[in-house]
Amino acid sequence: MLKAAINQQYRIQSLLLLALLWIQPALAAIEITATRIWPAQDYTRLTLESKQAIRHNIFSVENPDRLVIDLEDVELGDTLKQLTGKIGSDDPYIKSVRVGRFKPGVLRLVLDLKGQVKPQLFDLNPVGEYGYRLVLDVYPATAPDPMMALLDQDKPLAPAEKPAVNAEINTAPVISTRPALKNLPELRARTLIIAIDAGHGGEDPGARGGRGSHEKDVTLAIARRLCALVNDTPNMRGVLIRDGDYFIPLGGRVVKARKARADLFVSIHADAFIRPDAHGSSVFALSEHGATSTAARWLAKKENEADLIGGVNIAVKDPYLARTLLDLSQTATITDSIRLARHVLGELNDINDLHSGHVEQAGFAVLKSPDIPSILVETAFISNPSEEARLNDDNYQLKLANAVLGGIKRYFSQNPALSRHNIAQITRMEPP
Repeated sequence: MLKAAINQQYRIQSLLLLALLWIQPALAAIEITATRIWPAQDYTRLTLESKQAIRHNIFSVENPDRLVIDLEDVELGDTLKQLTGKIGSDDPYIKSVRVGRFKPGVLRLVLDLKGQVKPQLFDLNPVGEYGYRLVLDVYPATAPDPMMALLDQDKPLAPAEKPAVNAEINTAPVISTRPALKNLPELRARTLIIAIDAGHGGEDPGARGGRGSHEKDVTLAIARRLCALVNDTPNMRGVLIRDGDYFIPLGGRVVKARKARADLFVSIHADAFIRPDAHGSSVFALSEHGATSTAARWLAKKENEADLIGGVNIAVKDPYLARTLLDLSQTATITDSIRLARHVLGELNDINDLHSGHVEQAGFAVLKSPDIPSILVETAFISNPSEEARLNDDNYQLKLANAVLGGIKRYFSQNPALSRHNIAQITRMEPP
């Protein structure tokens, strides 16, 4: 009898021990493994990364304006404490961040704001090198207008009804061995808007080179040089879709170009491949009927996964965006895109080998504008050591930008831009 009682007690103790071992991980606080801040004029993104999903709640407080986020079962470790020092004085929307224990089991983040905002808080599942991510996007209460940003620049828009000042295309800054464009009409009588998209950004670094270069940094540098050259060209104006290290969804890039009433859309990238000897430049256009090659299909799939890496709030439904991306009446636009791509490819051939000697096509999401000729330029392979070095060279970046501009000019010399009075007749409204 005594032995049976001892065995029973042992079994009970064993069960209690097993229960404690099972409960302990469930009650263990979640560790924040990384925090990141991506400030931009479009919006500021705050990311908390962890090995487990985080339960959370958010609400706003006024006078002064604040956002409050409660995190359940999260550890107050050094990584989270260091978040307070990552808010820069130049952040357009967040003044400061405070973090502390609100009550047992609940950690509280308080964001002091610089004005009224529209926040979005959402979860992202693990993908690529990232674990679970809790993402806060802080948007301004009133979104910035791309056209007003153009009007704020020093260079005035040329009214459509006025003739161009210069009757010839200025090719002086363009580095090219191809025949110069002479005695051709000026780009046109109105200002042409060129949307320049630096691929990737923010949470999405893009491809990486063997020497540590990030595609997002290279593409932004080239895009800025191209925009400067475009702005120096008579009757042309450049619009940078991304002018900093932050993420923009692929569809959002299309929408931003359309809101700016762009005449052309050029997306800048730097390719990567599993073999370091892959090299050369390529230019792509959209295809409605499948890719023109296996390589083009593979590349389009990889580029379209940028939204997964960068992080898109799928809970937000934008009917305007849906109409933009699902409009399939793009045959004429794709034809013009191919023409533009051929001219740019020809100019790139003067400064680099071509990975593909003809324009490739595939279903790139970033090229799905129904009314703007759009191309994607793979400037070089960042995975190739020699091309990675050139992509980081200021002079070579300038040559790439000049080549793209040269292709744009040749396109417009043969394909007059359609009249768009809704652009040309915009006037600055002075406050009463």
